[in-house]
Amino acid sequence: MAIRLFGMDVDGVLTDGGIYYGGPAAELKRFDAQDGMGVTLLRMAGIVPFIITARGSAAVERRADELGIDEVHQNVKDKIGCLMGILDRRGAGLDETAYVGDDLSDLCVMVKVGLPIAVANAREEVKRVARHVTAASGGRGGVREACEYVLREAGLLDDLAARFLEGEARAWEK
Repeated sequence: MAIRLFGMDVDGVLTDGGIYYGGPAAELKRFDAQDGMGVTLLRMAGIVPFIITARGSAAVERRADELGIDEVHQNVKDKIGCLMGILDRRGAGLDETAYVGDDLSDLCVMVKVGLPIAVANAREEVKRVARHVTAASGGRGGVREACEYVLREAGLLDDLAARFLEGEARAWEK
């Protein structure tokens, strides 16, 4: 199976799950830089990253923009409907889609996609439906590990690493 789309939840997947409030309207989230490089590697390989999350945050928009993620869907109540819209726009099938989740709200997507992935800190119910469970937790390298898993399975990871070794640093800029 060739993965063309790679979806992620945010809280507990792209972040450690902590939510920090810095005033009446400020919400802070901690993102992992190595997870960001994993997303960049996916984009370099032609795999489209996307975000579907039930919560909304300006920090998520900012991080997605930094990583060149065009499909960012926040405050989503119908994750399946959102997923199907993404697949339709991108001309891809469920079997060509990976999704990384951690909590019960991700189960509906994970049971539909071709490659469900759970981060190490995921709920047991989520781990049971996952085809791969990372050793690292969300916000602590779990997404990077999931990205590398997809790229390794496709036989692309070594070639991407070689591009950096050869000094193609600009190749990963968005």
